[in-house]
Amino acid sequence: MSNIPNIGTLMREMGMVGQRMVEIDAAEGAAGNLSIYMRELRSDKTEGFREQAVIELPVATPALADGWMLITGAGRRLRDIADSPETTLCLLHIDDRGKQAVLLGGSSVRPTSELNSHLGIHNDQVGRRNLSYHGVVHAQPPHLTYLSHITPPGDTVGFNRRLLRWQPETIMQFPTGIALLPFEVPGTLEQAEVTTTALRSYRAAVWQRHGMVARADKGVRAAGDLIDYAETAARYVYMNLLTGEPGSGLSDEEMRLMCERMGIEQRFF
Repeated sequence: MSNIPNIGTLMREMGMVGQRMVEIDAAEGAAGNLSIYMRELRSDKTEGFREQAVIELPVATPALADGWMLITGAGRRLRDIADSPETTLCLLHIDDRGKQAVLLGGSSVRPTSELNSHLGIHNDQVGRRNLSYHGVVHAQPPHLTYLSHITPPGDTVGFNRRLLRWQPETIMQFPTGIALLPFEVPGTLEQAEVTTTALRSYRAAVWQRHGMVARADKGVRAAGDLIDYAETAARYVYMNLLTGEPGSGLSDEEMRLMCERMGIEQRFF
């Protein structure tokens, strides 16, 4: 029983990630959303989450059948999670077919409008890798999003060459890089599908001219850290642009040497 997640711990983790996204200016207003999938959850630990309705899921999630998902609510601020989780989060208990879910939460809390992307990512990762726990974070870090505005659409290689070379930690966290995905209307199935596919090969993706989404087997704190790392790297790029690009970051040779010594297989340098 000790390995079964405690919802109080999960809420605290989501609160910490929400606060960090605000600190790095990646969650203005009600921007951004978080979710955790867990195969099991102790039913006696769901106090405060009242059953509200049975909802149809926007995408089929057979790999998540009988599981649980804690997710931020539509129009809720990430900065409010820590102090008021009952008004910012809702809990989904997915049925045995992965097509419907019991919605538990406050009377007016409904899942984020980007629920389909969260469901699609969790379902794909859990189904392919037999996970029992998985976290997804979407935020809108300004320097990283700006960099996506000035990068040609679909130029994942150029985007990563520009981003990964400013400090060693970046490629250590993103050994396969970060996917650069074309703009799709937020909350659409098209956005969910392209993101789900990309995250089979990457830990994170940038929705061009929108924001970033990251996944982690260790949950939302690890996924939030990925956004933090990427935004820090993008800030280096931005500062270099502001000063007329006097710097060039680590050279291709230095990047290759570092990756060779660390056993990182990469394709950008």
